[in-house]
Amino acid sequence: MILEKEKIKELAKKSRTLRCLVRQYRLKRHQPSWEHLLKKDKDLWSNALKNAALKGEKVLIPTSIGAYLAGTTLESLLAVALTLRGSEVHILLCDEVLPACFDCWIGWYSDQGRFAKHGPKKDLCKDCFSHAYKMFDSLGIKIYRYSDFLSEDELQEAENISSSVPFEDIGSYLLDGTAVGEHAMAGALRFYARGNLEGEPYAEHILRRYFKASLITTYVMRNLLDEIKYTSAVFHHGIYVPQGLIGEVCRQKGVRVVNWNPGYRKNSFVFSHHDTYHHTMMTEPVEKWMNIQWNDTLEAELMTYLKSRWKGTQDWIWFHEKPKFDLKKIEEETGIDFTKPCIGMLTSVMWDAQLHYPSNAFPNMLDWVLRTIEYFKKRQDLQLIIRIHPAEIRGTLPSRQKMFDEIKRVFPVLPRNVIVIPPESQVSTYAVMLQCDTVIIYNTKTGIELTAMGIPVIVAGEAWIRNKGFAMEVDNPESYYKLLDKLPLNNRMSSEDTLKARKYAYHFFFRRMIPLEFMIPTGSNPPYKIQLESLKDLLPGRAKGLDIICDGILKGSDFIYPAELLP
Repeated sequence: MILEKEKIKELAKKSRTLRCLVRQYRLKRHQPSWEHLLKKDKDLWSNALKNAALKGEKVLIPTSIGAYLAGTTLESLLAVALTLRGSEVHILLCDEVLPACFDCWIGWYSDQGRFAKHGPKKDLCKDCFSHAYKMFDSLGIKIYRYSDFLSEDELQEAENISSSVPFEDIGSYLLDGTAVGEHAMAGALRFYARGNLEGEPYAEHILRRYFKASLITTYVMRNLLDEIKYTSAVFHHGIYVPQGLIGEVCRQKGVRVVNWNPGYRKNSFVFSHHDTYHHTMMTEPVEKWMNIQWNDTLEAELMTYLKSRWKGTQDWIWFHEKPKFDLKKIEEETGIDFTKPCIGMLTSVMWDAQLHYPSNAFPNMLDWVLRTIEYFKKRQDLQLIIRIHPAEIRGTLPSRQKMFDEIKRVFPVLPRNVIVIPPESQVSTYAVMLQCDTVIIYNTKTGIELTAMGIPVIVAGEAWIRNKGFAMEVDNPESYYKLLDKLPLNNRMSSEDTLKARKYAYHFFFRRMIPLEFMIPTGSNPPYKIQLESLKDLLPGRAKGLDIICDGILKGSDFIYPAELLP
C-alpha cells in the first residue's frame, strides 16, 4: 500500500491531470463531515441556529480558500462552536473570482507560462469552491461568495490598475491607504517559494495576477462590510492573498480581527488579536507573562518539553527525522572545532512571511547573512557556524531560493572560519548551538528555546524574543557590528535574564498555544481532523481551550491558556 502511494506521488509530479484527480479525491475525502453529528444532535443545532439568527452578534469567517483543508477543518469547528454560543456566523468563499491566491504555488506548475496565462481557473478553482461550499452549507449557516460583492466596474478597475502600475512600484502600492502591493508581493513570493523574484521569466505576469487579486479582495471586503456589520472576523494566517487584504479592510472598517495558525505542540493553535501573529508576538506586553509564579514544576515541564523538541516527539510541526547529537561525529562531518570559540547563526526560509518590519537592522535576511560573513572574514579568532533551516527542503513548500546557493554566489570560497551546515544535514541544530558562545538570529523561533537554555542571542530581525527584555536587540547595522565586536562574551545569560526567557518560553509554548483535544493529528494533509462524540462537546464549559478561543473571538479577551494553574 505504501509503495502504491509513493508511485502515485511520483506519477502526480509528472502529470497535471493526475495531480488534479488526487486533489479532487483529497478534498472529497478530507473536508470535514458534520452530517452525522448534526443528525445526532438535531434539536440542539436547530435551536442554536434559530437563536443565533434572532439575536446573535454577527461573526465573519472569511475562509476564502476552500481547498485549504487545515483552514476549513478548524474554521468549520469554530463556526459550530460560535453558533452554539449564540453568534450568527457567516462564511465567505472565493467562487473562482481571484486570478491568484494562497492555494497556488509553483509546485503545481512546471509550466509557469500556463499559470501566467490562465491562473488557477483551469486547474484549482472549481474543486476549491465546490467541496468547501457543500461542507459549510450542510451546517445551515449563511455563505457568501466573492462575486456577491464585486461589480463589473470594480473588476475592470482592478484590471486597469494591475496592468498599468509599473512593475517596480507594485510592492509599495497603496489603494486608499490599503497596502495591497505588500500583500501581493508576499503572495507572489510564496507562489515562487523565493525571497525575491529575480531571474523568474514570468515574475511580472504572476506578480500582476496577485496584484489584481489583492485589489479584488479589497473591493469585495469593502462592499461586504459596508452592507453587513460584523462584531469580529476570524480567519487563518492574516497575510498573503487574500488573507492579508481581508485583515487590512476589516481593521479600516472597525471590525475586530482574529487570526490563527496551528501551534507547534500537538493539538494546539495560536490565536492573535488585530493582526497576524507574525506581528503581534513582538509587541505583546511583557505583563502578559512576566508575573507567572515560577516554580520547580513549571521548570521541569518546560525543560522536558524543550528537550522533546530536539526530536519533535510532542509536536506536530518539526523538521528533523533522525537528528545527530554526537559532537565528535558532528565535528568530523562539518569541520567545526568545538574547542575554539563558536558563534552560531540561524537562518529561516527566505520566502516566508515577507512583510515590512521597521525594527529590522537589515533590508532582508539575505543581506544580513552576507554582511555577517563579510564581518567574520576579519574575525579569524572566531568560528561562524551558519545553520540553514531544514524547512528549506522539508517544509510544506520547499524553497526554490536556497540560502547556501546565494552565499556561494558572493563567496565562492568561504572564509576558513565560516562553516555552513546545509538544510539536508541531519546534524542537530540544538547540539551545535549549545556549544556556541552566542547565537545570532533574524526571525527564527529557535531563539525562544536557546535563551531559555541560557544561550545569549543577538536579534537582527523580527524574532519573537524582541522587546522581551532578555535578548540583545539591534535595529541598525552600526549597533549590530558593535555587538559583534564584543564577541566572544565568554558568559551565559544572567540567572535573572534566563528566568525571564524561561517564563516567556513557557508562555509561548504552553499558554499561547491553546490545546483543542478533539483536533487529532493525521500525519498528512490536512495535518489534523475533528474527532467528536457529540456537538455537546463544543458547548461552553466542556473544553477550556475552546472556551478561551471563543471568548477571545466574541469578547476580545486574551488568547492565553492558563496552563500553570491547571492540573
